[in-house]
Amino acid sequence: MTRFTVNNQPVQYALDPTTPLLFALRDASNLTGTKYGCGSGDCGACTVDIDGRAVRSCTVQIGTLEGSFVTTIEGLSRDRNHPLQQAFLAANLVQCGYCIPGVVMTAQAMLRTNRNPSEDDVRRSLTNLCRCGIYPRLVDAVLQAAAVARGDETLEATPPPNIDPTEAAKEVPALSPTRR
Repeated sequence: MTRFTVNNQPVQYALDPTTPLLFALRDASNLTGTKYGCGSGDCGACTVDIDGRAVRSCTVQIGTLEGSFVTTIEGLSRDRNHPLQQAFLAANLVQCGYCIPGVVMTAQAMLRTNRNPSEDDVRRSLTNLCRCGIYPRLVDAVLQAAAVARGDETLEATPPPNIDPTEAAKEVPALSPTRR
């Protein structure tokens, strides 16, 4: 049995110790925010925080994590009030969204050690791949999140954390065709 902490909850996995953390999180713990991308650690879609470091979870065997603390995107902030989540939403950064959990987890680990990163610091830290090409806006959003986290800036329009599904998709009356 492998024991460690995931999102501040102690877990014990009755899985083969060579099981990649990615699959333990997704399949055994149902934490599907961590995405499978390449399986070789190249793309970063599966990035999680392990003991304060951004780690590609497809490359780590659960047997090596005894006593560790793992944080996934679900454990970062359920209310979307983390500065990175707020900045990404405010910048309308997300396109397909597949890479975003890994990008957020990579950026938060970088911001933990560098509260005032330069543009170059952000570019060097974020080696995650994004097929949608959000990189220029991504750098700006991370820099804004750093400013918010330091208290230098606030975001004007933070989305509400709990949107009632009935409010999010209201039925619209049919439009009549316009005649000229």
